[in-house]
Amino acid sequence: MSLYPSYFNETHEIARHSARQFVTREVLPHINDWEETGTFPREIYEKAANAGLLGVGYPEALGGTGEDIFLKIAMTEEIMRSGSGGFAASLGSLDIALPPIVKWGSDDLRQRYAVPTLQGKMIAALAITEPSGGSDVAGLKTRAERVGDDYVVNGSKIYITSGIRADFYVTAVRTGGPGYAGISLLVIDRNAPGVSTGKPLRKMGWWASDTAEVFFDDVKVPASNLIGSENAGFLLIMSNFQMERLNLSIMANMTSTLALEESLRWAKEREAFGKHLGRMPIIRHKLADMATRLEASREFTYRVAARMSEGIPSLKEVSMAKNFATQVSDFVTTEAVQIFGGMGYMRESLVERLYRDNRILSIGGGTYEIMNEVIAKQLDL
Repeated sequence: MSLYPSYFNETHEIARHSARQFVTREVLPHINDWEETGTFPREIYEKAANAGLLGVGYPEALGGTGEDIFLKIAMTEEIMRSGSGGFAASLGSLDIALPPIVKWGSDDLRQRYAVPTLQGKMIAALAITEPSGGSDVAGLKTRAERVGDDYVVNGSKIYITSGIRADFYVTAVRTGGPGYAGISLLVIDRNAPGVSTGKPLRKMGWWASDTAEVFFDDVKVPASNLIGSENAGFLLIMSNFQMERLNLSIMANMTSTLALEESLRWAKEREAFGKHLGRMPIIRHKLADMATRLEASREFTYRVAARMSEGIPSLKEVSMAKNFATQVSDFVTTEAVQIFGGMGYMRESLVERLYRDNRILSIGGGTYEIMNEVIAKQLDL
């Protein structure tokens, strides 16, 4: 039975159980090794697809299960039980790359890229961020010049999740003048002449996720690989951000959940000064604060997801949810390490990884500061 029956039904819980079995069987026995090596086996994508994890939220005609936000949330929550935000991010890179193809791409693009990706046979990456731009999407410099039936692309992208082993990149390029009005989205094959990547980027957290800088040097891309209309890419990117930000809120809440669960376990087991930590008022009060903030964040995130599921515009609310959830995960992971003491600083401790992995959540998908600006604009200031 769901602890949140207002949001999750029996079908969701059956799928959740199946996803948890997959993570327990295929991921948890290996995740520490994958973290240390900075990657995980490619065959996990196909195994995840066969287990029904990749197609959630995508059209049945493409091999998906149909749109269901809370089914997607249930899957994300269970994948996060791997204890590795990097694994969840890399396995889920299709969820930031495929939506523009599915929603606005041609039937040919859907069949060539979306279908095999949902089958786990291809890996998708979204390539927007640039070394000179960061969150300034409207200022991107990667250029695509139309030459006959092709675009010729020059430029580079950075911090690209699944960037090393992606089979294709959904890439933001400049096809027009300066600003947001001159941006388009192109699907660029990894094996196209002129596409290259640097060495995997070494990161504070998300170690199991390959993250790369991608270079385009006179890359010819068929004009048929354009997603939607030329110079209309900015709106496609912005609409894609809403689900990404909801997903990051879920990841933050699950990071908090795992950190709280580990802290509760430790408080029951660890003895100091002749008694368990859980009997010490200062530790009990820390745990109470952690649990209270998490419950508030999770309920608010679910409420925003319910609005989005009903088609209610929620730009302000999803930005609030992301900021609040990441504030809570900042607090909870910090307190978890404090409760664990020296062990919380050790690599063998899950809370150490959660603390590191958490730091990216208030940066990715739009920084905390960008989210506040979005919220402020919606307040009619």
